[in-house]
Amino acid sequence: MQLEVTSYGLTPLVAELPQATRHCTLVALNGGGLTGLGEDVTYEPTDQAAFQAAGPVHDLSGSWTLASFCELIESLDLFGEPPSWDVYRNYRVWAFESAALDLALRQAGLPLHRALDREPSPMRYVASTRLGEPPSLDPVTRRLALDPALRFKLDATSSWTPELLAALVATRAVDSIDFKGLYPHNSVYQPPDPLLYRRVAAAFPDAWLEDPDLTHPETAAALSGEHERITWDAQIHSIDDIQALPFKPSMVNIKPSRLGTLAGLLETYDYCDRHAIGAYGGGQSELSVGRGQAQYLAALFHADAPNDLAPAPYNLPDPPAGLPSSPLTADFSEPGFRWPGD
Repeated sequence: MQLEVTSYGLTPLVAELPQATRHCTLVALNGGGLTGLGEDVTYEPTDQAAFQAAGPVHDLSGSWTLASFCELIESLDLFGEPPSWDVYRNYRVWAFESAALDLALRQAGLPLHRALDREPSPMRYVASTRLGEPPSLDPVTRRLALDPALRFKLDATSSWTPELLAALVATRAVDSIDFKGLYPHNSVYQPPDPLLYRRVAAAFPDAWLEDPDLTHPETAAALSGEHERITWDAQIHSIDDIQALPFKPSMVNIKPSRLGTLAGLLETYDYCDRHAIGAYGGGQSELSVGRGQAQYLAALFHADAPNDLAPAPYNLPDPPAGLPSSPLTADFSEPGFRWPGD
């Protein structure tokens, strides 16, 4: 696929979310009177501020194929100073490569699904939330009041009581539980807790169990009979990471920004398909086109999975009424790589 680039620009994005003030950067590639968009979802505000302050320092202009442009992006130092976390390099590469894909498709007059020869399907989603400290059912009940059919992925913590678990079970709305056991340097980290693991597994016998820490004998034993419903997210940056898991997974979370490159993303989808490994999509608290691009990919590759890709306003402390229910549908006739309307 051919790609003409004349310039690029960066636009700061900021929003107040329950956990913190979220900073992202919108990357706009220009060429042929058209613009392709991508989103840098790097979490560290200082990394985002430095990126935005430096501006468009790289010469990306020229006539390319999409593949040769992606090779250029992967050869560049897009940070200058080392990022706060090395995986942020993947996030920034994805911002440029997704913008390049969007622009190349617009210049070719093609929507993504036509270029891939795949038909999008209605995309099922779950809403992801934490229950606070001390934990409360309120974040769930407030969202169910907006949409009684809403499904959830919830972050479990050791402070969850048997009473809270019973109340959550009574909602019949929980599809996934995230143990957050693989984020040791993050504020959302939940230390390994075999009692929590056993309680959650028993309370939700049909739910997916994401990112437990199984490196300790006690936690491994707590979930020894649950391998078929354990899913993995935080460490999935490549096919090698899937192959390095302690056992073959039934399901993995494929986040395009974590994989970084278009080639790596498509190769990972192919690998999972060949090895009968299910996939679902996850969000990165995107503030702009990044969420819709992940939703578009989910509609193409794993539409009926428990995609952690609810409309972005569900990330707000008080989501507004009138959000579209799951599954999401759209008219994908417009050229490019964006969810229609983004």
